Formats: sequence, C-alpha cells, structure tokens
Amino acid sequence: MTDPTRYSLVGATDGGLMMEHMREFDRWTKHAGTPEERESLSYCDGVLRKYGYETKLIEHDAYISLPGPGRVEVAGEVLECIVHSFSQPTDEDGVTARVAYLVNGKDEDFAGRDLEGVIVLVEGIANPAAGLRASAAGAVGQIHISPHEFGHEMCVSPVWGSPTHETVGRLPTSVIMTVGLSIGASLKEQLAGNAELEATLFAEVDTGWRKTPILVAELPSPEGGAHEPYVLFTGHHDTWYFGVMDNGGANATMLEVARLCAQQRDEWKRGLRIIFWSGHSQGRYSSSTWYADEFWEDIEQRAVVHVNIDSTGGRGNTVVSDMTAAAELASVASQAIEENSDQKFTKRRMPRAGDQSFWGIGVPAVFCQSSEQPGGQEENASAAVFGADKRAGHGTGWWWHTPFDTLDKIDETILVRDTRIYVHCIWRLLTDAILPLDYAAHAVYLKAELDALHDLVGYRFDLTGLYDRVALLESRATELNVRAAGASGAKVVDRINRCLVEVSRHIVPVDYTKGDRFEHDAALPQAIYPALQPLRDLSRLEPDSAEAKFLDTGMKRACNRVSWALREANNALASCLADLEAT
Repeated sequence: MTDPTRYSLVGATDGGLMMEHMREFDRWTKHAGTPEERESLSYCDGVLRKYGYETKLIEHDAYISLPGPGRVEVAGEVLECIVHSFSQPTDEDGVTARVAYLVNGKDEDFAGRDLEGVIVLVEGIANPAAGLRASAAGAVGQIHISPHEFGHEMCVSPVWGSPTHETVGRLPTSVIMTVGLSIGASLKEQLAGNAELEATLFAEVDTGWRKTPILVAELPSPEGGAHEPYVLFTGHHDTWYFGVMDNGGANATMLEVARLCAQQRDEWKRGLRIIFWSGHSQGRYSSSTWYADEFWEDIEQRAVVHVNIDSTGGRGNTVVSDMTAAAELASVASQAIEENSDQKFTKRRMPRAGDQSFWGIGVPAVFCQSSEQPGGQEENASAAVFGADKRAGHGTGWWWHTPFDTLDKIDETILVRDTRIYVHCIWRLLTDAILPLDYAAHAVYLKAELDALHDLVGYRFDLTGLYDRVALLESRATELNVRAAGASGAKVVDRINRCLVEVSRHIVPVDYTKGDRFEHDAALPQAIYPALQPLRDLSRLEPDSAEAKFLDTGMKRACNRVSWALREANNALASCLADLEAT
C-alpha cells in the first residue's frame, strides 16, 4: 500500500524552485578551499536555516591539489592539454623525455617495459591506477588521450582522503595531463614513424594544505534526543569549474529533499543529517574522510544509513536503472526507482567511488551516481569511471568535468524525476518503523559470490565454513524479517532496529573494504568482499608455484576476517530473536 504522505511529498517536488537554486550555483566556480566555494555554500546554509534546520559550518585542514595551466611541446609544436589534480608540477624548463605508447596503461601494458625516465602515452581518462603503475615504473610523465576532443578534469591521487604519514608516498611522482583525441592520434602517428620521439611537458599545480568547509544541517525527529539515530544524506559542493550538473543538480536535490521532508517532520522516527562536502573534486574525498575520522564514534553509534547523491538533472540523463545500492538496501532502492520512473532497478553494486567514506565504520549505503546517458551513445569519458560494461547507463554527458558544465546542461523534468527518487527513499528511511535493511537478501548476494569463488579455486581452498555461516545468516535474517513484518510496540521495534544496525557494523566493512574499520582503503577499484581478494588471485597461479604457497597464509587470514564478521552478525541475530521470543 502506498504511503499517502510519501505520495504527496513526492508529487510536491518543485522543479521551478530547484531551478532557482541552479541559477545560483551557475554563478560560482567552486574549487575546494576557495572563497567562491564558501560564498556558494553560504547560500545553501541560508536556505536550510529557512527550512528549520540547525546548521554548522566546519573548517578543517585538507590536502588539496588545484591544477593550473600546462602544455605539451613536440617537434616545435605546442599542443593543448589539461593538467590533473595531484600531478607533479614542472619548473620553467619543463620535463623532456622520450615518449612510449602503452595502449590502455594496464598491468600487462607496463609489464617487461623499461620506462625509467620516459613519458608514457596512454589511451583513456586519467586515473589513479595508471598513475601508480607509471610512478612505480619510474616514468617522468603521462599523457592520457581523451576518448573525444574534450579533456576531463580528474583527481589522480590513489589515496582516499588527505594522505597520512604512511600513505603520502603513494601520491603520483610524474607529470600527468590529458590531450584531446585528435592530438593523441597525431602523437601515435608520429611515434609510428619515430620510436625516439621526445616531448616536453609544462605543468603548474598548486598542491598543499588549506582550509576547506563542510556544511552540516541537522533536524531531529519530534521526540528525538541528543543520541537518537539519524539518516546521513550527503553530496559534495566543490566542483570543477561551475559544475552546475556535477554537483549543482545534486545540491538542488538536497535542498528540495530537506524542504519537503521537514514539512511532515511529525512522522519521522529518526533524525536527518545533511552534509555538503568540500575536497571531493580536488582532494579525493578529503572532507568526508576527515569527517568519518573526526566523528567516528558518533557515526558508529547513531548513523543508520548513508544516502549519497551526485549529478542529478543532467540533460539527456534518462537512465536511472543503474543507480547503486548495498544488497541489504536493494529493496528500498528498487521501490524508489520503479515507482518514480518507468525503469527496473538492476541492483548494481556500489563502486568504490564518491564520498563513500563510512563503509569501514559499518554504515550501509544507497545511491551515489544518479542518472546517466543511455548506452550506445557517443564515447563518454565518465562511463570509464562509473563502468560501461553490461549496463544501460553510459556516464553523465560529454560536459562532465569540463568548463561546459553550465546551466544549459540541466533538464528540469529530469531533475524533478531524479529528486523524486531521493524524496521517496529518504522518506522511507526516516519514517519506516523498522529500518528497511534486509540481511537475508545480503546473504543470497554473498552466497552467489562464494559460488563464483568456488568456480575459481575449486578444491584448492575449502569454503565450507563460509558457506555454513552464510546459510545461517540467511536463515536467521529471514526469521527476523518475518518477526519484523508483524512487530508492534516500541520496545520490540527498537530491539529489531538495534539488531539491524549491529549486524550492519559487522557485515558492511567486509563487504566494501578490506576489513579495517579505522583505515581507508586506496581509491582504486575493488571486487565484492575485497577481503577475499587473495582467493581470486589464487586462481591465476599454478598450484605448486611459490607464489601460490605464499598466498596461502593471506587466504586463511582473509577467510578468518569474513568468517568472524559473519559469526558476530549471526550472534547478534540470535540474541535478538531470543529476546523477541521472550517478549
């Protein structure tokens, strides 16, 4: 049965009001730590205060990299390029070296090549993984070839958040820039005729510690106290250039969700905390990482779900079926998407991207990148970041991360559609008596991954123990779902919710990180249950090889980590079921 309040709020989404916000966001470039970013953020602050939220502006130190101008010189010709955030700068003489073409810049492209002191030429959008490989190989520069004529700004740091004393050494050691497709084709043609072709790179980059702002807006439920649970709703405010779609559209959606939900606050069961981040674009998620570290205990004790938002309302971004959610939140995401569009949610897993800095703490997440262009369109660089294989979505438009991300790239109808999905989802998270976290669904998802691992490693590693604990998770979580469906009374509902949060604190870290709740994994792609990566690596090694034997200890530790998390989750479920039986 449709919730009449939710239906009313979703229908009241005001496109005209959101376009007023968009016109404000079209006024400023919002690079991290700049006065323009703060001025734009003060606009959001004023709007949220008007809607009844208590706001706070936090300034913190972050390691930010603002790229400046650059150029490539080859055979006396000056070539247009852009320089990337966290590239190494050059002096006035630039860096001159031989150019080597490395196709896609993957491990196999680097393998066996002597690249010390070389400039590597690589197809595709600049990315941290290629930067790590180039640095390890001793390359002095990287030239990336855009899939079309536009260069897309990218942060190429592989370090999630501001570096620590242990991770600062992983930052790029080479000059990193991008040229357009036709310039890249010309360079490849010249290399074909001259294997000793040299290039000179010039790059200005301002990298260092600076103050950056975080805007926090909070509204408790009517009966909420200082320690009540809350839904965490976040998106970044800093941008590349004007960034009207990325991330002005999302910021407009955040303001509209805040307005609509506050109108019916008397129905809330938990509080709402809305946060606008800095340091997403030029600091590799520095603000959300800092916030996770600084307020670790508050988040661990009180945050129930993290809803993230990025790039709503883009012109031509008709696809929403490929939005993402944790397995335990797929049902919520499905309902929100399917009731507010003509599309069916594909239950796509969340990638390691965006300001998803709370997985280690154990906070389950829903949504990140929002609507996208349909597949089969012209080559789209952003699809390389969000994933292009076997998907309906194909990135967010050619203007993404360019100076052309301006007000004319926003479609009000699409912005309203995207916002309705978020209103729907967040309203449920605020008002469902029992949190819509389904760990039986998670168990089914994990069993499918164990099946895939079994197909890879077969007899070489015994997964029986993990299978047994996943089966128990499904059984107990299913029983809890049945109890929850008929639950009544404040004490019973509270006990079930506390159990669901406890289970999430054990399961989420191993699903989305290597399992350390106090560290942040690198800003690199990860598979499902990344702690189990050694099993995937085993499948590529000969059984009796030294490498396979070295990996054996790593596999055991990986399985122990996941097995322990499942044990603790199962214990939490058993305790809750026993309490309910005694009630």
